[in-house]
Amino acid sequence: MVISDDVPEVVVKHFARNLVSWQKKHGRHSLPWQNTRDPYRVWLSEIMLQQTQVTTVRDYYARFLQRFPTVADLAAAQTDDVLALWSGLGYYSRARNMHRCAQQVMAQHSGEFPRNAQQLQTLPGIGPSTAAAVASFCFAERVAILDGNVKRVLTRVLAFSGDLSKGPKVRLLWRIATNLLPQTDLDETMPRYTQGLMDLGATLCTLRKPKCAGCPVQSMCQGFTESQPEKYPIKTRKVKRSAQSLSLLWAQRPDGSVWLERRPDSGIWGGLYCLPVFESEDALRVFLPEKTHTQLESLRPFKHVLTHKDLRLSPFIAGFTAAQELPSKVLQAGEPELAGAWFSPGEWPALGLPAPIRKLLEDDGL
Repeated sequence: MVISDDVPEVVVKHFARNLVSWQKKHGRHSLPWQNTRDPYRVWLSEIMLQQTQVTTVRDYYARFLQRFPTVADLAAAQTDDVLALWSGLGYYSRARNMHRCAQQVMAQHSGEFPRNAQQLQTLPGIGPSTAAAVASFCFAERVAILDGNVKRVLTRVLAFSGDLSKGPKVRLLWRIATNLLPQTDLDETMPRYTQGLMDLGATLCTLRKPKCAGCPVQSMCQGFTESQPEKYPIKTRKVKRSAQSLSLLWAQRPDGSVWLERRPDSGIWGGLYCLPVFESEDALRVFLPEKTHTQLESLRPFKHVLTHKDLRLSPFIAGFTAAQELPSKVLQAGEPELAGAWFSPGEWPALGLPAPIRKLLEDDGL
């Protein structure tokens, strides 16, 4: 059971070699962001893959490259265009940071991504593990990644008993991960080793029911020896789920135009266009002009699941005349004023919209 930097000699000697050899024969080789050392493409995939499944990312990745084939194209884009393409992927701060990162690469690095992990981390939205992935894949730098899959693989192999909800234990695991990196032929071994760790965690060393029989490091895996690999990683602090109820105002004119307003950059759906959001049905009704109350139609409420929160959304359709405008909201102290406008049926589909709002509008109220 590893509680310090002391790692079994067999792991130090054979872990990287076994993993590189396995990746050559059994790893994934056909993902659209593989077989390239273009840092723009690798970085784009790494940002999209943060807390998002490969199957979901594939189509988004292809659409982004078609629209923004180079970092210069992405940097020159309008924020609304970037968010519109990102709509449905969630964690929208990733898209905003990605856009800012591309602009910084152009402005401060002459359109070239830095060639090492330390400098890459100075760019918006690039943390240590993402920086290490780009540096190892594209520039063969000897630097360790430590995303969720990699933490799972390493803690099981080492029977790492440190609590990963605590910073010192994460830093210890990071040191160990660095010590296990390949030592020779880095141009070949570093990209393959990094990919091998990702592949092993994604395909065999899964969160539940790991497929230990096919694992290339089974013989040195202490979690397997203990017959309880699923015990690892250890993380005692759990994020509590919360719930929130919100009412949505679907204000529509006779020509089908819908009123949408841009959300604040912080909070849920940051920076996206959205139907006006209210804390309750009463607050929504107080906001509306008196004459629209008789035209207010309640739609079936539905639940939208975020990572750590369940949203119960209650939509209401209100009919407005062609000349009628929404009243100004009465803002609470510190509450930002949201810019809004009427968007025609031909305009709003191209906006960056939260996935549940897009589905609501496209499906005419679900």
